[in-house]
Amino acid sequence: MSEPTFEKPLQPPFSAEKLATVNAHLRSLEPQQILAWALEYLPRLHQTTAFGLTGLVAIDMLSKLAQPDSRPPLIFIDTLYHFPETHELISEVEERYGVKVHVFKPEDCKTVEDFEKKWGEKLWEKYEDIYDYVVEPGRRAYEQLNVQSVITGRRASQGGERASLQPLEVDSTGLLKLNPLFAWSFAQVEQYVKENNVPRNKLLDQGYRSVGDWHSTSKSGEGDAGERAGRWAGKESKTECGLHKDYFDMQRKAGQLEATKLGGDSICV
Repeated sequence: MSEPTFEKPLQPPFSAEKLATVNAHLRSLEPQQILAWALEYLPRLHQTTAFGLTGLVAIDMLSKLAQPDSRPPLIFIDTLYHFPETHELISEVEERYGVKVHVFKPEDCKTVEDFEKKWGEKLWEKYEDIYDYVVEPGRRAYEQLNVQSVITGRRASQGGERASLQPLEVDSTGLLKLNPLFAWSFAQVEQYVKENNVPRNKLLDQGYRSVGDWHSTSKSGEGDAGERAGRWAGKESKTECGLHKDYFDMQRKAGQLEATKLGGDSICV
């Protein structure tokens, strides 16, 4: 049976039928083959990463497929609340793979002090969706860099909202999201990291299983299950970061509070 043919690069509109045809093809491929396909077919391709293991594996795979100037540029959303070890890892990745990471911070904020002066302290406790909206300026990054497609580090085995993940998706803004390791297990990711000496966050050797903002990341306790144990502790309903939530829904919620005092204090959204 011959392989399906696609235009180069893929062009909108991305109908359900078109996505189904693409995904039927991609599901038969290994992650490296999916990435090679993406380099050929996806328009204005970048990689968004928080430098978790799956994203790091994709970075390493891409380094074996293309020269640095031909690889998808890397985008990191700096919420200002990342661990120092995460920033150390970014420097290590840049040096190891000869790439420059594009860093985007909350608008008009360079430091935690700037952010809390503008939004108040512990915004993530008061209004979680508003926090996700203002600290993860993905849309600003995509607009400034003219991004049309992104590579993510999401996998179905991570569970939650990712359980039904497909290789290629299109979000509510029309952005194409490629999940090259969608079918891999955590064991496969770990094996690749070890066999290829992929850089990893030092916190993973200190009892952490998944690393995000320091205020929502804790060491996994005895008996904790799942590779994302320790993230958003005590918030069983939260399984996804703001970068992969519905942008327009978060924007709507922020807009509803635009003229409202947050928690009765003087800070307005």
